[in-house]
Amino acid sequence: MQTTIRLNRYISNAGVCSRRDADKLILSGEVVVNGNVVKELGTQVSLKDDVRYKGKRLNPERKVYVLLNKPKDTVTTLSDPEGRKTVINLVESACEERIYPVGRLDRQTTGLLLLTNDGDLSKKLTHPSSKTKKIYHVVTEQPVNQEHLKQIAKGVKLEDGIAKADEISYVDNDPRQVGIEIHSGKNRVVRRLFEHFGYKIEKLDRVYFAGLTKKNISRGKWRFLTEKEVTFLKAGILG
Repeated sequence: MQTTIRLNRYISNAGVCSRRDADKLILSGEVVVNGNVVKELGTQVSLKDDVRYKGKRLNPERKVYVLLNKPKDTVTTLSDPEGRKTVINLVESACEERIYPVGRLDRQTTGLLLLTNDGDLSKKLTHPSSKTKKIYHVVTEQPVNQEHLKQIAKGVKLEDGIAKADEISYVDNDPRQVGIEIHSGKNRVVRRLFEHFGYKIEKLDRVYFAGLTKKNISRGKWRFLTEKEVTFLKAGILG
């Protein structure tokens, strides 16, 4: 059983940066182990050691980032008292670590959902000030009036405040299909915007989340984020 790991891996697992960048932090004397500055690359540390960066003790648990293309009839919870399938059931083979959904998609909404054990990133992406960009493909039972699109872009007063789209337009010139870009974190906001005008949504699919897309992820399947994607998410570059 492995009792020690390389210091750069410990730092990377803690979500500070990549292993390569961790080596730079070590060489520059920014990492302290059990009260001592360590500058030697390849140093082995125990999971019980006190490793600090900028005075903060690091948690060596490996950070996991899973992107799921959520199917219908799946609830965004860790467990369900009614026995319905959850998003956790779909990614249970991904890792041993306990991961959590970042935000929510209601049971009938499909599309992109990020799951992770990186609490700092989760808070960053879901905080009202984050302005995380999301794009949805909406299919309604009846044609959507152009004037209603303009009103949604301008702002609609809902029970919990004003909500509006950053961009909204028909998809393929089909008035029953609408693409909507929104930053609001309000619960079920897209459904409520359309329901406000009396439209019944037939299909709601999140196709874009914080710079991530569904490319090469079939419905109900998942993939790990790349190191580059994680770095960009933390830096706010993917947007």
